[in-house]
Amino acid sequence: MTLRVTVWNEGRHEKTHEDVRKMYPEGLHQPIVNFLREQGMQARAATLDEPEHGLTEAALAETDVLIWWGHMAHGDVQDAIVERVRQRVLEGMGLIVLHSGHFSKIFKLLMGTSCNLKWREANERERIWVVSPGHPITEGLGEYFEIPREEMYGEFFDVPAPDELVFVSWFQGGEVFRSGCCYTRGRGRIFYFRPGHETYPTYYQPEVLRVIANAVRWAAPSAGPSVTFGQRPQPLEKLG
Repeated sequence: MTLRVTVWNEGRHEKTHEDVRKMYPEGLHQPIVNFLREQGMQARAATLDEPEHGLTEAALAETDVLIWWGHMAHGDVQDAIVERVRQRVLEGMGLIVLHSGHFSKIFKLLMGTSCNLKWREANERERIWVVSPGHPITEGLGEYFEIPREEMYGEFFDVPAPDELVFVSWFQGGEVFRSGCCYTRGRGRIFYFRPGHETYPTYYQPEVLRVIANAVRWAAPSAGPSVTFGQRPQPLEKLG
């Protein structure tokens, strides 16, 4: 089965910041879309300023995994669209939240916490350690990989304890961070992956793209049973 992926990008930095436009002239989402297509997936982009943020009911119905990047305009995302995405995750759609998407409405809603953290932008080297070497998201990686320049995120990261912790980051300034966190909500799988500041070429780096593609495969919907709720008037066994 060909996986259907929607890469959602706020798309505002590329319009207002020349350094971001130079780094990602086709949009921050495009290197991810291109790589996923090379991996045989059906990938499309959606952005904040499209009607319904590009996340119409029809678009989400045709999405197996949604990738989310946002930063400067979290508050502009309509609550009705957030609820629409949440419902699809509970039904089984995978969700991959990248970098500053930790502060998005959808991630905070699904986590139930502030999702706050420490940060510093100082061109620091980031070393990402694999702490769950048997996990499918780590396929094709070594014990660690490095990103030459990134924004620092530091603990405490106010999220629920991950179901599975896949990566831990160390930064040149000394901080560490839980940078690869897996969760399940309803039937849907969620993966938070830390790297991806908009002024750095992070989404051109092969290891980062590999992690995202691996995460898409991991988060794809399963063929398990559907879930029902409410009153069950007829018992499975005879009563009395």
